[in-house]
Parts: sequence; structure tokens; C-alpha cells
Amino acid sequence: MCCLAVAMVSLSVIDRTPVVALAGGEDKEADGHGGTLVVVGGGGTPEPVARHFVSLAGGKSARIVVLPQASSRQDRGVSSARMFKALGAEALVVALEDPRQAREQIDAATAIWFPGGSQAALYEALDKAGLVKVIQQRHAAGLVIGGTSAGAAVMSSVMIPRSPETPGLVAGNTPAIPGLGLAPELIIDQHFVRRKRMNRLVGIVIDHPGRIGVGIGEATAIVVNGRRFRVMGKNSVVVIDSRGAKIGRAVRGERQSVRGLQFHVFRDGQEFRFPKKG
Repeated sequence: MCCLAVAMVSLSVIDRTPVVALAGGEDKEADGHGGTLVVVGGGGTPEPVARHFVSLAGGKSARIVVLPQASSRQDRGVSSARMFKALGAEALVVALEDPRQAREQIDAATAIWFPGGSQAALYEALDKAGLVKVIQQRHAAGLVIGGTSAGAAVMSSVMIPRSPETPGLVAGNTPAIPGLGLAPELIIDQHFVRRKRMNRLVGIVIDHPGRIGVGIGEATAIVVNGRRFRVMGKNSVVVIDSRGAKIGRAVRGERQSVRGLQFHVFRDGQEFRFPKKG
């Protein structure tokens, strides 16, 4: 993993601890956050993760809508729908040419799935179709939502659309645009370890104090319920927590500085809780 010019970073690797099973689409600790999120770091969705998503969506009664507008491929969304159908769910790829019909399909769904591609293209397509608020409202009412790669990144309020043009821990260096805000405290980055994206996630967390950066490895997911998540999959999840850190003032283009930034690494079966501070 790449080197970091960050002052006084607190490093902790969390030992395996018992995890409360997160079954069903509701959680008493959700604190108004809405339905469960299943967020995959790209590189393929492991079968246990896909099965868990289908279970959360209603099992054999699941009606999953696939919104594949992150991709420009002609057959976009087909492989995701096939994956869920093979697990016994009903799955439908939704086009946005008719926004009213798309809304009806979303309203009838028990879950939404976002495949990969470009998170910026996905958000733009949903916004143009007038579906951003629809999706936010359905999630707030308890709808299960999942996604992989770009479909993971779009769940943030502050979203990373692409890598910086030049590397460096400089204020404003990591691009940031609005996302769906389904996990408002988290800034989610995908393909994290393989593509060495530590610098860009650290940079954007410093730029946005109070947020928690979550870098998800490939073939790995976090299952988010309220202010906690559990890790599923074979690779690592990195958490960069800026809450409580002392962040130095820097105007755009100046070097960043921070003291007390917390850094955690999680593996399959472990849980991270991020209760409200203050």
C-alpha cells in the first residue's frame, strides 16, 4: 500500500470479535438511516454476498430492480439480473428512457442494485430522470439497496468520481461531487487495495472533516445498518476516521496536515461501529 505523508496517524488493526447477525431489512440501531446497504468493492460479487442481498430483499419473494446506468455497454445490467435470478429472485433491468415507468418499477421493488461503471455517469442519469429523491425516500422507508464498484461509490454523500490528475496530499486534490447520500457519514472508495487508492481517500477525508473514509477491497462487501457495518468477503476493508482529528487549515493547492486521524483495517466477519459523536 502506498506511503502517506500524514502526521501522527493512530493505527489499529481490530481483532476478530463476535458479530451480531444482520438479518432482514430492518435494524433497531439504524437511527433513521433507512434500509440495509450491501456495498461491494468491485472485482466480482461473492456468492455469499449475493445470497445475503437476496435474503434481505425477501428471498424467493424478492423483486430486485437493476439500475445499470453507470455502464455504457449494450448488455448493461444483464449479468447482475442473471445472478439474482439464479438465486431464486425476480430481477429486472430498468431503463430510464421513460422516467415514469422507471419510478413505478422502483416503487414495486423490494431492493435496488447498482452495477459498476462510472459513478458520475450513474448519478447524472438518475438525476436527469428525477430519481435521486425517489431512491433516497425509498431507502429512508427501509428499502434494501446494494451495488458494486461505481454502484458502491455512488452511495456516499461526498463521492469520488475519479482519481486526482496528479498524486499528493494537497487540499482539494481529490475530486468530489454529490452522491446519493445513502450512507451520509461515509465516503466509499472501491477497488481500494488493488488500485492503491489510499492517498485519494486520505485526502478527501481531510478535506471533509467529520467524515469516515471506507476503502473496500475487491470481492469484499460491507453490510451497513445504521451506524455500523459488517465485512463480508476475502479481502480487506480500510477505515479512515477523521472524527476528533485536528485538521490543519489549508487553502486549495496547499499541503494538508492532520493529527489524530484514526486508521483501521477489517477482515471478513468483523464489525465497525460509528456512533454519533458530540
